[in-house]
Amino acid sequence: MNDLEMSEDKLSHLPDSILIHILSFLNTKDSVQTCILSKRWNHVWKYIPILTMHCFDFSSLKSFDKFVSRILSLRDNSIVLHALDFVRNGSVESRLLRRIAHYVLSHNVKLLRLRIDVKCDIAHILPCVSSCHSLTSLKLSVSPKGFHNYGRTLFPKSLNLPALTSLHLGNFAFCASDDGRIDPFSVFSKLNGLSIDNCMVKDSEILCISSETLVSLTIRSHSFNYYRIKLSAPSLDSFAFMGNPHQMFCGSSLSSIKQVNIDAEMLANYSEPPAILLSWLQEFANIKSLTVSASTLQVLSLIPNLLKLKISSLHSLKSVKVKLKPLSYGLSMALKIVKLEKALKAGLEPSSPIPDGILNFLLQNSPSADVDIIDCPRFDDSFDHLPPFSSSLFSQFLQPSLQENAMDDLHHRIQYLKQVVQQTHMYLHLAEIKDMEEILALKEHAMMLSKTMDAIERQRVEAMRLL
Repeated sequence: MNDLEMSEDKLSHLPDSILIHILSFLNTKDSVQTCILSKRWNHVWKYIPILTMHCFDFSSLKSFDKFVSRILSLRDNSIVLHALDFVRNGSVESRLLRRIAHYVLSHNVKLLRLRIDVKCDIAHILPCVSSCHSLTSLKLSVSPKGFHNYGRTLFPKSLNLPALTSLHLGNFAFCASDDGRIDPFSVFSKLNGLSIDNCMVKDSEILCISSETLVSLTIRSHSFNYYRIKLSAPSLDSFAFMGNPHQMFCGSSLSSIKQVNIDAEMLANYSEPPAILLSWLQEFANIKSLTVSASTLQVLSLIPNLLKLKISSLHSLKSVKVKLKPLSYGLSMALKIVKLEKALKAGLEPSSPIPDGILNFLLQNSPSADVDIIDCPRFDDSFDHLPPFSSSLFSQFLQPSLQENAMDDLHHRIQYLKQVVQQTHMYLHLAEIKDMEEILALKEHAMMLSKTMDAIERQRVEAMRLL
């Protein structure tokens, strides 16, 4: 008897409850694919209480939509739903979104985590979100329809989610209430973590963030929306920011912040360096841990006579971390423009990722703080598990044909391009700045290329049938 015959499928002998728990850590596509292992696995996936469906795991939106519809039809409806994570690029058909909303409505009793990232009208989503009173985590990113429409969806003035502890909002506009104030988060009495991604403020110059329980605040902003943020969060401990710093902070809660992480950018067409960045460091007076990117230090160094200034803050610093990652294209161009006269003889590129004297400036009131310089890629380690992006795919596509049959040759070239598109989607999906306008546009172009290739492939198959 050989080793294969002696081997025992111990995994399939586990109780259903354990198998279901294991499969809950996979995305839904992978968990469904386990049904091919044996008859024992045929229906296990139907009892998983977590649905994770991302369009980036599929070669086309059409195949993804079909998959979602099949899952909602075949999953055991008697099983409670604990979490739904739905991400779809491109405009969603209202029929599919209504079906998802209806499914959430019918399984919302014990729903704890909900993530919906789509391009559509929010009217299809809000009713199901408002009904999920058991939600502890909500990630909602709703982009308006339209290829070049970068507007914002109005955030509802009242959203009652009493159990919510974590809230992530993307591409929303906050509007004033009847009293003229914008204070959208005060209704969440248990909120612990808040992330505001690519949002804006309308009809007011002040966004109030009021919460007795809020501990962590993250803001990503790549627009020119100028407004003040009034913090009233006595428990706030950590603050993180990524993007173009244009928002002023005020409020008594600034003194409670102990950890700050800033990854600032600057666009090439911005005529003056954002001095607001310096005001932040002066406002966050009692921070103990400061993490900054190389781009943050470059932006800060552009403030005139910075190194001659004496700051009255940063007395409690214990740790300073500098992340050395490549500068973005926009900031690189801004540095070239702003430093053009001074750098004309020395060259246009910055001489060092860390400008001279900038660390001493930050440490002038805490000279004994630990300094850690960290080398990291542009998008941290999220891409490490992905294969290298192969430029040979393009050369393979362009090389002279080795196929005698023109149709077969076209098929092979389409397959090469599909690999490029799929790999592009994988990288864009993991990018921290995935909601920037240029990234959104690139996703749209990649999706359109994928649709075009699908159409060409269908025409090729039809032509082969007629030959």
